Amino acid sequence: MTIGLLKKWPVLLLCSLTVLVSSNVNALEIPFLKEKVESGALPAMAERVPETPLVVRPADDQTVGQYGGELRTLIGNPSDVKLMFVYGYARLVGYTRDLEIAPDILESIDVEEGRIFTLKLRKGHKWSDGHSFTTEDFRYWWEDVANNEKLSPAGPPASVLVNGEAPNVTFPDAQTIVYSWSVPNPNFLPQLAAASPLLIYRPAHYLKKYHIKYIDQSKLNKIQKIKLKAWASEHNRLDNLYKFDNPKLPTLQPWRNTTSSPATRFVGERNPYFHRTDPEGRQLPYIDRLIFTVSESKLIAAKAASGDVDLQARGLQLQDATFLKEGEERSHYKTLLWPTVRGSHFVLYPNLNSEDEMWRGLMRDPRFRRALSLGIDREEINDTLFFGLAVEGNNSVQSQSPFYTEELRTKWATLDQDKANELLDEMGLTKRDDDGNRLLPNGEPLVVVIETAGEDTEQSDILELIDDSWKELGISVFTKPSQRAVFRNRIFSGETVMSVWSGFEDGIPNADSSPATRAPTSQISYQWPKWGQYFETKGKSGEAADLPEAQELMALYEKWLLTTDETEKADIWKQMLQIHVDQQFTIGVVGGILQPIVVKDDLKNVPQEAIFNWNPGAQFGIYHPDLFWFDN
Repeated sequence: MTIGLLKKWPVLLLCSLTVLVSSNVNALEIPFLKEKVESGALPAMAERVPETPLVVRPADDQTVGQYGGELRTLIGNPSDVKLMFVYGYARLVGYTRDLEIAPDILESIDVEEGRIFTLKLRKGHKWSDGHSFTTEDFRYWWEDVANNEKLSPAGPPASVLVNGEAPNVTFPDAQTIVYSWSVPNPNFLPQLAAASPLLIYRPAHYLKKYHIKYIDQSKLNKIQKIKLKAWASEHNRLDNLYKFDNPKLPTLQPWRNTTSSPATRFVGERNPYFHRTDPEGRQLPYIDRLIFTVSESKLIAAKAASGDVDLQARGLQLQDATFLKEGEERSHYKTLLWPTVRGSHFVLYPNLNSEDEMWRGLMRDPRFRRALSLGIDREEINDTLFFGLAVEGNNSVQSQSPFYTEELRTKWATLDQDKANELLDEMGLTKRDDDGNRLLPNGEPLVVVIETAGEDTEQSDILELIDDSWKELGISVFTKPSQRAVFRNRIFSGETVMSVWSGFEDGIPNADSSPATRAPTSQISYQWPKWGQYFETKGKSGEAADLPEAQELMALYEKWLLTTDETEKADIWKQMLQIHVDQQFTIGVVGGILQPIVVKDDLKNVPQEAIFNWNPGAQFGIYHPDLFWFDN
């Protein structure tokens, strides 16, 4: 059965947005590439696109555009160059605006029994350097990367395993790949469609030059043979499709990065072999270049208000909206406000895997977590920092989700300091010093060290307000900022007691959405990093989950993986959400925050109304930035 005919699978052909054609490629050349075409350095447009390009029809709030221009945006650090890959949002399959999944890079996909996936490539599709994109690129990744013990010591990524079972992968012909498991794998397509996707292909023609299997060692000199001992690390360094920091690595995205990292200004140039066209047969994208300039985060709002950007969301907060609105007429832009749909915008993560035995015991006691949540004055935080426009409550689901209930939003998440104090007393934390501070079992004042990535002042402002309300419980907050890499490593190693980050990315799930993030399946789940690492490494590192409620979440997730019944999937979701809100594994504060989007007046096809989300959504990705264009 093809995915266009599946009624219960969350996948649809892009019937309303895209059409597959093979005979309508416009003969008029892109001005940016015309000189190269005329010189013979590039073939004509009709020869650069696949035989059946993906024709993208503008949505109701978009129009057919024109070629040209450079889109300027600001990023906080060089690693954010990966946003070229995210915003470009070329995926094997991708989310539509309706958050359904449809073919993109793939011409079609056929799904049988929820476990056999037949992927069909577009004939004539090429990498950005003009080399053919075929099943060899999929075979290379599966056989020579994912199953090579030097490049992937832990074996294929956990994301392609179902209950520990690796897929059977075959390549019937140059355009067909088949992934199959013995049981359903409902995660497979959402993983392929993610902002940071499961990438099951590589540019084999480029990477083979660095793979020991394909290097003719008889032609190497002595020094080259010595260097060959480090071939695996060199291969991994160059193999960064998602990080987008190797300009020599061919890509399938609408723009290719031309700047090596580290740098303060990254230039993305149009991919001359991109696989999409507009309804008039003109190859996309419309815009020639993306300019990503590194800026201090605290200066991004000011630079946006000065007209230094054409499109900006990174580094902007709701608190900047009034300031940004004031500069609109002067700097010729408009400020849009898109709602975010994370489980929560600001979340406290008690580290249940803390190395400190005393703190680990406290953090694993649900009474402690519930007391901390009950002790937060969310209304004050909302009014003070978010103009009263945020949604106060748990890190759960937003009102757009079919699973939303008031209980999921409010249980243990409304200010009740009497109940919070009662829970802390019940735990035996009754001793206080002369200043009224509760004392820990070791006699020290109960001060919670909360670690942050130190990337914005909003977190410290919220923590200051939380400190004020927790003082009524006899608890103090000490905020410890650090760089993101250091911050994460401290969490992973168990050095942190509590940390701050945003909540669940998918705050509007349905029955077919994967509940993987609600179970201990990822090291990046800051409440149980070692349990997640244990799952990701198939038990080779980390720790096995030993908390009954966490084990139950894992069992429910595994049950969800195996069922194809929609009602049963929905019931599993409801059970998992209920466990989370009852246990307060993560402590949500406010959600539904409006995200300011600065858009230059002459930049067209950026939706006026949209949601702003990482996954699903890729922030701007699902709105087709390849359709954005300049009217000047």
